[in-house]
Amino acid sequence: QWVYNILEKKAEAERIIYENPDPQHGFVLVPDLKWNQSQLDDLYLIALVHRRDLKSLRDLTAEHLPLLQNILREGKEAVAQRYGVAGSRLRVYLHYQPSYYHLHVHFTALGYEAPGCAVERAHLLADVIDNLARDARYYQSRALSFALRADEPLLRKFQEAGRV
Repeated sequence: QWVYNILEKKAEAERIIYENPDPQHGFVLVPDLKWNQSQLDDLYLIALVHRRDLKSLRDLTAEHLPLLQNILREGKEAVAQRYGVAGSRLRVYLHYQPSYYHLHVHFTALGYEAPGCAVERAHLLADVIDNLARDARYYQSRALSFALRADEPLLRKFQEAGRV
């Protein structure tokens, strides 16, 4: 509901850094709650897509390339304009598994080791775009490894199912 409240501007509307209002190819860019916005060394923003039918990386196909390209291009431009941080100084990625199931993209300062930015969980948006351009259904057919903390409920479900 938190995501929908932001998208509908019922909450945190004043925190929106940038918005592309297109319902299919648009998104809002907001500071992540983990970032205190007082310094750029740990810059951390989230792009939330307007579409509600996209839950995670697994839902993406080549049909979504315009949306993903908008997020990458316009998000970098918005960060450069607002904070003076060049796109080359950003890490732009998606988590798999995500912490919540509404498609969102993380923008962090390149030097900041944000939680979940390591290779076992983070998928660079530029790589996602490239993979989908080469194979329209790449994320429906590919095995995607991911790490889970010992206390995560998903790990317990895998253990109960005898999958771990």
